[in-house]
Amino acid sequence: MRLMKYKKTIGLSSLFAATLMLSGCDMVLMNPKGAIGVEQKTLILTAFGLMLIVVIPAIVMAIIFALRYREANKSATYRPNWAHSNKIELVVWTVPILIIITLATITWKTTHELDPYKPLDSDVKPVTIEVISLDWKWLFIYPEQGIATVNEIVFPKDVPINFKITSDSVMNSFFIPQLGGQIYAMAGMQTKLHLIANSAGKYNGFSASYSGHGFSGMKFTATATEDRAGFDEWVQKVKASPKTLDTVQTFNELAKPSQNNPVEYFSSVKPQLFQETIAKFMGDMGHGGMHGMANHGKTEHGEAADHNMNMSQPAHSGVEE
Repeated sequence: MRLMKYKKTIGLSSLFAATLMLSGCDMVLMNPKGAIGVEQKTLILTAFGLMLIVVIPAIVMAIIFALRYREANKSATYRPNWAHSNKIELVVWTVPILIIITLATITWKTTHELDPYKPLDSDVKPVTIEVISLDWKWLFIYPEQGIATVNEIVFPKDVPINFKITSDSVMNSFFIPQLGGQIYAMAGMQTKLHLIANSAGKYNGFSASYSGHGFSGMKFTATATEDRAGFDEWVQKVKASPKTLDTVQTFNELAKPSQNNPVEYFSSVKPQLFQETIAKFMGDMGHGGMHGMANHGKTEHGEAADHNMNMSQPAHSGVEE
């Protein structure tokens, strides 16, 4: 009896400790601030609810069976030869099959609706941001504004953001949980992600794929301004920076491994730097990779790179080479 009380105390203490630990979790996925994030939250809760249709009855039945057939219950019918029930078989097979069909239908529908490559429907012109993952920091290029930043992006709320993503090193995973979506950054390839922020504020972004010693510090801040004026003000702030990213040499210097890299602003950036970063990993480009593009003209080789990327993209893979 004393042992049973001891085990019960340990069990309750473990449950209490687990509750305290979970209470400190930041449930960012359940607090979305973008249209894609809201849809993903709905999908998570729907799948969770459907799975509970199986889990809850199983728990209830386990308790009922334990109470009914306990040793102290002398009223329970003893049936040593019982082995089969058509009614139980019907329930056990029918309910999971219906749940699987429902989940498959929802998955098929949302896979197409939430395709990261699919542009968001909006009458507002989107902001394009080119993303290059480095060791261990994020480089963001605004091609239309002609600026670049490290570990910080800014955009207006209610304006679609078109991310073009690649890597200058190992594979990383680009993720802003409250805005939704997660997609890999891979060397020599381009992936895409379309997001939007419905509320002004600061949102945490990071790499969700382990990539080495500095992985834990590979974080960035995504800020949604209240209006376009706030975004334009930030752009002017970046343009006032004395730092530039105009040459391959300055890019290579920035790309050197560093941990917990601070936010950096670059008032100007080398044109086609994003495309050249992809091209230098492509063996069929010729003419010396990145240096070939710089020396022989970006138009001819840029078109060749786009052609190779489009021709070699696997269907529904989420990866554009």
